Amino acid sequence: MVRYRKGPSKTISIKDVARLAGVSITTVSRVINKFPSVKENNRIKVVDAVQQLKFQPSVFAQRLATGQSNVVALVIPRYEGVFYSFYALELIRGIGTLCAAFKLDLLLHLTDTRDTLNLKGTGGIIFADLIGNKHQLVDAMKADIPCVVVNNYIDDLDVSCVGIDNKNGAEIAVRYLLSLGHKKIAHITGDLVTQAASMRFEGYKAALEKKNIAVKSEYVFKTDYSRGQARQAAQELIKMSKPATAVFVSSDSMALEVMAVAREMGKKIPDDLSIVGFDDNPSGLYGPVALTTVKQPLVKMAEEGIKELNRLISLKKSKQSKNVKKILLPAELVVRDSCKLLRR
Repeated sequence: MVRYRKGPSKTISIKDVARLAGVSITTVSRVINKFPSVKENNRIKVVDAVQQLKFQPSVFAQRLATGQSNVVALVIPRYEGVFYSFYALELIRGIGTLCAAFKLDLLLHLTDTRDTLNLKGTGGIIFADLIGNKHQLVDAMKADIPCVVVNNYIDDLDVSCVGIDNKNGAEIAVRYLLSLGHKKIAHITGDLVTQAASMRFEGYKAALEKKNIAVKSEYVFKTDYSRGQARQAAQELIKMSKPATAVFVSSDSMALEVMAVAREMGKKIPDDLSIVGFDDNPSGLYGPVALTTVKQPLVKMAEEGIKELNRLISLKKSKQSKNVKKILLPAELVVRDSCKLLRR
């Protein structure tokens, strides 16, 4: 029996395995990558040598040998405070959990509109919204890389997507305020370059128009989703000569800032101002007044996105034709304590 002794600092390579097994490097590679053409006696020799040497095959070398990759890139448009964002953290949590279940390696890529994605070695890409980076999606599709977009419903490209019904969610929120007797309802938007914010704005307008209530420009405050701009909007709203009695805010983070400003300015929530947010951020539960909000299923959206991407990757590996899926998930109202019934 041949004994192979390695020094304490020696890194075991595929050459060492081939030498111990008495076969070529090519044969070792084929055994590791489970090629069916390897003779059984050679396969046994290689497996025995791998076990003796405790050899750990390079994941990257395996990908090069098979021409396949289990690396999934999560592309998130870069913005200030991304890692403090409830939306981003929920997305990463949902995607990361299912990637582990499907044995997919997750690569996080923060991008801006000027970036060109490095697509080498990527088995699939999940785009967390498209904000000025649609060209990256188009480039990936041209390279025949499986792609899924989440948090954006894509009509004009043949690509799978998982979105949330933001317009209907906003309509539900405003209809609730209307049912409480509010007619002077303001809206603090998110960044309207995003599909989510623009659809929530559309839902706000639709709910008012269905009740024949004019949309007043002075009641609409456009922001970039930041708490700083939400604070400024809240100050302007409260200082108005004829202020709104209620406000629908495009995110819970901003809604919580509005509540803080209101208290600082001597106003009571909901006695002086009713507020509805959007997200169902757990932070909304722990303030002086629990925030009424619209719950969007972020984790489910993330999970559905990875399920679809895993399906597309599997279809490509088996060289089957793909069919894209477009999914729109519902949002729901969560009623808490931040809204007041007006006296009729």
